[in-house]
Amino acid sequence: MITRRNFLQSGIAATALTMEAPAQEQGAGGLPVRKLGRTNERVSILCLGGAHIGRAGQKDKAEAIRIMHAAIDGGINFFDNAWDYQDGWAEDLMGQGLEGAHRKRVFLMTKNCERDYEGSRRCLEESLRRLRTDHVDLWQFHEMNYDNDPDWVFEKGGLKYAEEAVKAGKVRHVGFTGHKDPRIHLKMLEKPYPWVTAQMPINAMDAFYRSFQNLVVPVCAKKNVAVIGMKSLGGGPLTGRIPTETRITAEQCVRFALSLPVATVCRGYTAMDQLQQDLRIARDFQPLSRQQKEEILALAREEAGDGRHELFKSSQTFDGVTHRKQHGFAI
Repeated sequence: MITRRNFLQSGIAATALTMEAPAQEQGAGGLPVRKLGRTNERVSILCLGGAHIGRAGQKDKAEAIRIMHAAIDGGINFFDNAWDYQDGWAEDLMGQGLEGAHRKRVFLMTKNCERDYEGSRRCLEESLRRLRTDHVDLWQFHEMNYDNDPDWVFEKGGLKYAEEAVKAGKVRHVGFTGHKDPRIHLKMLEKPYPWVTAQMPINAMDAFYRSFQNLVVPVCAKKNVAVIGMKSLGGGPLTGRIPTETRITAEQCVRFALSLPVATVCRGYTAMDQLQQDLRIARDFQPLSRQQKEEILALAREEAGDGRHELFKSSQTFDGVTHRKQHGFAI
C-alpha cells in the first residue's frame, strides 16, 4: 500500500512538490488570468483546445461555435489551434467562430507544422486565411518530438521565417510544443532564441515518467518562458482519459495541473457540459496546497512509473501525420 509517508520517502516527484503556481488576477467571468512569461499578456488559466473543438465541429458545426462563444463569455480568452488539425478544418471552424467582435476578445494561438522557410511561410498564410485574421498572437513550432527537430527549425529556415513574420506584424510571439521527451524541450530551450512559450504534458502521471514538470518546467521558469500545459488527464492509450485504476478524478487532474507553474492549461471540449464543468473548477480557482498535491501524486505513482498510460511519450501513436512524413516514417 502506498502511503503519504513512503511516497515522500521515495523522493520521486520532489521537484513537482516544491513548485508553486504563478501569481494570478481575477479576469472576466471570475476566471483567473496569469502573466504569459516575459510578455505583458494576461491569459486565462484555461485555454480552449483546437483539436477537440474541430472534432466537435465535424459532428455539429453550430454546436461547436456555441461552445466557443460560451467559453469566451465564461472568461476563456486563450484559444489553441494548429495548421494540421483535421486537415485545416479546426482552424477554419475557429475562424468562423471568431469572426467579428469575438476575435478581439481572444488571444489566438496556432502552430507551424513545418521546419523550413518556405513550408513555414505557407503554413502561416494558410492559417491566417482559415482563421480569418491578419495576425496570430502566438505561433508555435509544433511537435518537437524527434531529436533533430530543434536543429531543423534553425538549419532549414523555419525560425528565420518566424522572425520575419513577427517583424511584419503577422505573428506577435513565438514558442514551441512537444509531447515526446523532456530532453528535446531542453534542447530547444538551449537554442539561441528567446522563446515566449513552451507547451508540454502536465499531469500527475508525468511526475514519474520522462517528467516534463520536473525536468523542463524549472528551466522555463529560469528563462522566463511561459509553460502551456496539455494532456492534463494523464492519457489512456486510446481515450486520453485518466486511467480508472488510479482513482484520481478528472477534477483532481485539472486542479493539479493548474496548481503547477503554468500560465494556462489547454483543455479539449467536444460538448458543452465539459466546458461548463471546467469553468466551474477554474472560476475563483486557488492552487492546491502541497499536501493536496502530494495526495494526488501518491494515487498516480503505482500506475505512472512505467509510462503505460503516457504512450504519447513512448510510441508514435499520437505523432501527427505531417511530422511522421517529415522524418520518413510510415503513416
